[in-house]
Amino acid sequence: MKDILRLIKTRDPNEKEFHQAVQEVLESIEPLLDRNPQYKEAGILERITEPERIIMFRVPWMDDQGQVQVNRGFRIQMNSAIGPYKGGLRFHPSVNLSILKFLAFEQVFKNALTTLPMGGGKGGSDFDPKGKSDNEVMRFCQSFMTELFRHIGPSTDVPTGDIGVGVREIGYLFGMYKKLQNEFSGVLTGKSLGWGGSHIRPEATGYGCVYFASEMLATKDYKLKGKTCLVSGSGNVAQYTVEKIYELGGKVVTLSDSSGYIYDKEGIDVNKLEFVKRLKNVKRGRIKEYIKNYPGAVYTEASTLDYNPIWNHKADCAFPSATQNEINEKDAQNLVNNGVILVCEGANMPSTPEAINVFLENKILYAPGKASNAGGVAVSGLEMAQNSMRISWPKEEVDGRLKNIMKNIHLSCLNAAKEYGKPGNYLVGANIAGFIKVVDAMLDQGLL
Repeated sequence: MKDILRLIKTRDPNEKEFHQAVQEVLESIEPLLDRNPQYKEAGILERITEPERIIMFRVPWMDDQGQVQVNRGFRIQMNSAIGPYKGGLRFHPSVNLSILKFLAFEQVFKNALTTLPMGGGKGGSDFDPKGKSDNEVMRFCQSFMTELFRHIGPSTDVPTGDIGVGVREIGYLFGMYKKLQNEFSGVLTGKSLGWGGSHIRPEATGYGCVYFASEMLATKDYKLKGKTCLVSGSGNVAQYTVEKIYELGGKVVTLSDSSGYIYDKEGIDVNKLEFVKRLKNVKRGRIKEYIKNYPGAVYTEASTLDYNPIWNHKADCAFPSATQNEINEKDAQNLVNNGVILVCEGANMPSTPEAINVFLENKILYAPGKASNAGGVAVSGLEMAQNSMRISWPKEEVDGRLKNIMKNIHLSCLNAAKEYGKPGNYLVGANIAGFIKVVDAMLDQGLL
């Protein structure tokens, strides 16, 4: 395994996020590889860490001042062993090959854990939708799709939203795809309900994360009711994480964005959450505006400290739901020192390897994002099924299916961890369970 990692780092030396994701998986699956030498003999590690296809293209578009702008577009089609590529599109200035390869690699195992027939992919652009008018976003999305449409389709690659890509962007992308292909198909998920979307899709990642956390707490005879929770981010995942925690009797006291975070010791109730939803989804404002309406809360600007103060409050549970590597070793130790017993990742890889070690050493209930935030892609898979059958399931049915999927993912992680000598280690369990499903399919299909 060290040879594989050395090869990857030598070949792509600047892709640190991708190296981190690969190393985490390789270290976790070592006991599996020891028992199954056929995986090494078949070159599985070399194959599964190399994308099946990488697509890069320019995206020219015109801003409202009539100036031509040019961004980069990407699609990483990582692995299609168990189904068409499936994964989000991210529009954010930080987007690059390393970040998208790490996300696509994680997506392969996340999708496998859902048990739905979906391969793994990821894509996006370094375009920043913040501060752009609706017309500018539309022109960019239409230009982006004029290239992407050649490489996707309902049985080939089915993108969905991610950071910077919500219902608005999915609508513009879908409209251009429909025009170019002259067909109405389930090529994108995360659509509006009126034209092929699924109930619970916006809520799915946040709801699913909380369902997973509830299953984890139940193994210790705990419930979310009465628990104080820290949540980072203030976008889709964070909003619906707060909503479900409140519904189950917990109290969320923090939310954040790139400018800083708010701490509301009284808790973010339904009315406060509705304000946040309007602020972020409609006004596209900053979280600091929260304290204008709720002066009892405290706003702290993002700082250059070697830790993030959002993780330095007394609490029982933490739900990092913003972005990758937002919790470092010092943050993790602060969480432990402040009494946190559970960390359930709503974002993709929000904890550094050093932070994860702190959680595991202190017997914290720790859920990696590939397991705990799989609810979003699970309901995307359900949306694909509904589109294929030209039907729409009611909200209660989709929510019930989501809850059952998260329960089964939790059980798969526990069973795999126990079988391979790491009982209670959700990181090892998730990586092994997802890996087995994908690589067995790869072996069945020959050397490709």
